[in-house]
Amino acid sequence: MNDTIIVVGGGAAGLMAAITAADSGAKVALLEPNERLGKKLNITGKGRCNVTNNCPVDELMQNIPRNGRFLYSAFSRFDSQDTMAFFEALGVPLKTERGNRVFPQSDCAFDVSGALKRRLERLGVTWLRDRAMSILTDESGVCGVRGEKKEYPAHAVILATGGMSYPGTGSTGDGYRMAEELGHTIVTPCGSLVPLVSDDACCGAMQGLALKNVEVSAVNGKNKVVFREFGEMLFTHFGVSGPLILSASAHLRNWEKEQYRLRIDLKPALDEQKLDARILRDMGENPNRDFEKIVAGLVHRSMVPVILERLGVSGSVKVNSVTKVTRRALVQLLKRFELSLTGPRGVAEAIVTSGGVKVSEVQPGTMESKKVPGLYFAGELLDVDAYTGGFNLQIAWSTGHLAGNSAAENKRTGDA
Repeated sequence: MNDTIIVVGGGAAGLMAAITAADSGAKVALLEPNERLGKKLNITGKGRCNVTNNCPVDELMQNIPRNGRFLYSAFSRFDSQDTMAFFEALGVPLKTERGNRVFPQSDCAFDVSGALKRRLERLGVTWLRDRAMSILTDESGVCGVRGEKKEYPAHAVILATGGMSYPGTGSTGDGYRMAEELGHTIVTPCGSLVPLVSDDACCGAMQGLALKNVEVSAVNGKNKVVFREFGEMLFTHFGVSGPLILSASAHLRNWEKEQYRLRIDLKPALDEQKLDARILRDMGENPNRDFEKIVAGLVHRSMVPVILERLGVSGSVKVNSVTKVTRRALVQLLKRFELSLTGPRGVAEAIVTSGGVKVSEVQPGTMESKKVPGLYFAGELLDVDAYTGGFNLQIAWSTGHLAGNSAAENKRTGDA
C-alpha cells in the first residue's frame, strides 16, 4: 500500500494539516495549483492576518454560531494558545490587540504564510502543482487523488480546499463536489461575514461614509434583536458593510422567511434624555441659526440631508421655529436610525462560507469521514463558521492539526 498522505489545498487548514502530519513522521504531499501557498491567508485581516483570538476554549465555542460543539475535540487538542506558541516557534512574533485579536508584530500576513512554507520545506513535504479533480477509492477506502495532470496514489487524503469565498484565491467549491461524489451531504454554501444589501436610497446618498463608535442592532420581523454590537460600519452604493455589518451577517440566516432591519444608535454614549438636553442647549444658544447647522453638529455632513428628509423639515428653517415634536423626533432618529435589509451580497464577497460538508458525517475526534475510510476534512469545507476576530482561522488551524495528526496516526495503526 502507498504510504503517502495527500493534502488537497494549500490554504491555512491544508498547510497546518500537512505540517502536522509530516511532523508526526508521515510522508506528505500537498496538492495545490496556485502559484503561491496561503494565497487567501495573505489577504486576511486586510493583509495583516488575524491569526487567532487570544481566549479560552469556551469563548472560542461561543463565537461559533454554527455547529460549534462539533469543534470541541479539535479545540481541546489545539487551541488559540497552541496556535500562538506554534507561530512563535516558527519565528513569527505575535501581539494581541483590541478584542483579543492576535496579529504578527510585523502586521504582515506574508510573514505567516512564509513561515508555514519554510516549515513545509524543512519537513520535506512535496508540493504537487496540480488541481485535484476527484478522490480515488477502492474496497478499503481512499487510495489516491486524480489530478488534472495525473493520478497520485495515497494511503489517506485530507480535503482542505476551502469554501467559495474569494474565488480569485482558488476557492472554487471543488471540495464540495468531490465530497458529494463520495456520498457526503453538502449543506448549501452561502456567504457569512458578508456585506448586506438595502433598498433604502439613503445608502447610496451616503456612499463612502464610515461611522465609528456606533451601536448596530439587527432586528427580525418580530422586532426581536438578533445581533447587537458596538464599533464601525460603512455605507455603500448597494447597502452597508464594515466590521459591524460583517459580524451581524453571521446572525442573519433565514432570509427566505424573515424581514430583517438594521437599527443604528448614532449616539450610544448618550441616553435619550441627555441627548435631548444637549440638542436643547445647542438650539438655545443659536436660536437664529438654520436648523441644518444644529444637525450638522451632531452627524457627518453627508448624513445631514438624509436626517432632514426623514424628519420632513427644511434645513433652512430657523432654530427658533423648530417644534418640540421635531426636536424629539430628531432624538429618536439619532438613537434609532433604521434601514430595511433585503439580503446578503454574493458568496464571492464573503470572508467565509457558511455551509459545506455535513458535520454529522465526520468523526469530531479525528476529522475522518464516517463514509469513506482514509478521507479527512479540515477548515472551511466543513459546515462550520464563526464571527470575525480570528475565530475562523482558529477553526482552520485546529481542524487541520487534528486531521493531520489523525491521518498520520491512522497510517501507523494501519501498518501495525
